[in-house]
Amino acid sequence: MGRWLLKTEPSGFSYDDLVKEGKSRWDGVTNNTALLHLRAMKKGDPALIYHSGKEKQIVGLAEIASDPYADPRAGNPRFVVVDIVPKRLLAHPVPLDSVRKLKEMKSFDLVRQTRLSVMPVSEAQWEKILSMSAGS
Repeated sequence: MGRWLLKTEPSGFSYDDLVKEGKSRWDGVTNNTALLHLRAMKKGDPALIYHSGKEKQIVGLAEIASDPYADPRAGNPRFVVVDIVPKRLLAHPVPLDSVRKLKEMKSFDLVRQTRLSVMPVSEAQWEKILSMSAGS
C-alpha cells in the first residue's frame, strides 16, 4: 500500500469542495515526477490533502478511489488521473512550517521538492503527521 500527499490550491479546489462532491477526479498533473507517482497509486491507498497558496497546511485525509487511468480530457495517454473520495478533516491542520522544523521530516518531498504536487509519504512520515494533527 502506498501513502500519498496531494496538493491543491484551496481557492481552486479545496478539501471542502471534495467533501461536497463526494468523489472527484484528481487531474491537471503534468509534471513527470508527479505523473510517475500518480501511476503508482492503487485503489484504496490513503492520501493527505495539502492546501497550498496562502494556507500551506495539510488539512484532510482522502482515499484513492480508482487505479490510475488516462485523463479523458487530455487526449494524451501520458497524462493520467485517479478518482479520490474524502475520508475526514484532520483534527488540527498541520502547517508546512511545523513539518519543516522536524529533523525526521527533512527527507520528505513536501520539504525538499516544494513545487511537486503529488508525492509519496513514508509510513513514519504519515504517522508523524497524524500525531501532529492530533496535537500530541
